[in-house]
Amino acid sequence: MIISILGIRGILLNRRNIPIMSMPIESMLLAVNSNFLVFSVSLDDMMGQSFASLVPTVAAAESAIGLAIFVITFRVRGTIAGLSPWASDSTDVIDMMAKVFPKVDPGKVAELQRVRADLAEKGNLS
Repeated sequence: MIISILGIRGILLNRRNIPIMSMPIESMLLAVNSNFLVFSVSLDDMMGQSFASLVPTVAAAESAIGLAIFVITFRVRGTIAGLSPWASDSTDVIDMMAKVFPKVDPGKVAELQRVRADLAEKGNLS
């Protein structure tokens, strides 16, 4: 229970850094895994141990998705320094989408940029 609470706290406190956010998620997966194993032993049932063998699969999938995000970001920006979706100095998501998905209609991209500019003028967008 304590590891889960620390994981939730870690996510809430480190929302500015994506690589650091994956560490509390891994600790919460560790807490779930240990709960499966403890209850499996205490209830003398093998189902908890079989579920515990599936948790590393989820962790590996999470790591693969995170790595894919970093690779795409590096290809688009040329660096992963300052990568934070909540920071105001990060690359515009609309421009990044236009580079990653080149077949997107340029009119739609221009429309999204106009909407973003309008929101920025009204102060609704940082």
